[in-house]
Amino acid sequence: MLILGIETSCDETGVALYDAAAGRLAAHAVHSQVAMHEAYGGVVPELASRDHIRRLIPLTRQVLRQAKRNIHDLSGVGYTAGPGLAGALLVGASFAHALGVALRIPALGIHHLEGHLLSPLLSERPPSFPFVALLVSGGHTQLMRVEGVGRYTLLGETQDDAAGEAFDKTAQLLGLGYPGGPALSRLADTGVPGRLTLPRPMLHSQDLEFSFSGLKTAVATAIKNEQPRPADLARAFVDAVVEVLVAKCLKALQSTGLKRLVVAGGVGANRQLRAALDAAASQRSFEVFYPEPELCTDNGAMIAFAAALRLPQEASGEARFTVKPRWDLEG
Repeated sequence: MLILGIETSCDETGVALYDAAAGRLAAHAVHSQVAMHEAYGGVVPELASRDHIRRLIPLTRQVLRQAKRNIHDLSGVGYTAGPGLAGALLVGASFAHALGVALRIPALGIHHLEGHLLSPLLSERPPSFPFVALLVSGGHTQLMRVEGVGRYTLLGETQDDAAGEAFDKTAQLLGLGYPGGPALSRLADTGVPGRLTLPRPMLHSQDLEFSFSGLKTAVATAIKNEQPRPADLARAFVDAVVEVLVAKCLKALQSTGLKRLVVAGGVGANRQLRAALDAAASQRSFEVFYPEPELCTDNGAMIAFAAALRLPQEASGEARFTVKPRWDLEG
């Protein structure tokens, strides 16, 4: 069974082939729209949709060539149905269903966060169910209990800005451009630990909720009133975010009694976060799993893989053409 995966939820066009019979990723390619949106300081939905239209067919041809396969070898198509930008989602859904009708194969809508959540299963060291998952990306920060494919329980989530949003907004305050998360992390490496202290929102709350908008505001206040060295402020910001994320993960593991933690999403590639979680895992005797760095950002591989797991469970090949810009993962 050869599954084509299509990801067009925001500003990356991802296409991949997953060979379910061989249990491996056959090929994948991603086009990032960062350069196009950088001039606007953020994603412009209409431009994102138009660029997905331009990229999908060339990327599909590219992955088929890489895998040395023919389009008629496809057994099914998985596409991101939500959450995301409505217009961008419609591009991927339209393309997937057109292929499904033309090739007489099923086209299945996949939850974007489910793709991220299951992406560590593609790594050389995949986790076993059940586990706690930290989904930490540009638009989402959530803790989930995962019993199996499609069996997810929300443990806690951000009440305002996601961690990735806070990274990008703080980077803009420091003049690092868009998206600034990676640049902010690199700048933090040159800062002096402890020279500045920023708040740790909800660190000591008795729940598993997050809040990062106040941290961004604290950065803006420090820039205005103290004019600190940018590297020291970046270090203080990263240390604050990492401490909160690690503390909440430890609390989630303790409350569930589980010993496996999965970290997925774009911020999951952050070096400081991985180092802190690895150190905590060594001290607290739990396992932590990450997707490969190239699979942390939005990509078609995670969608193809999730579709390969879900297609055998589908009762029929009935087409259900829909997108869900807002979509609860538990549902």
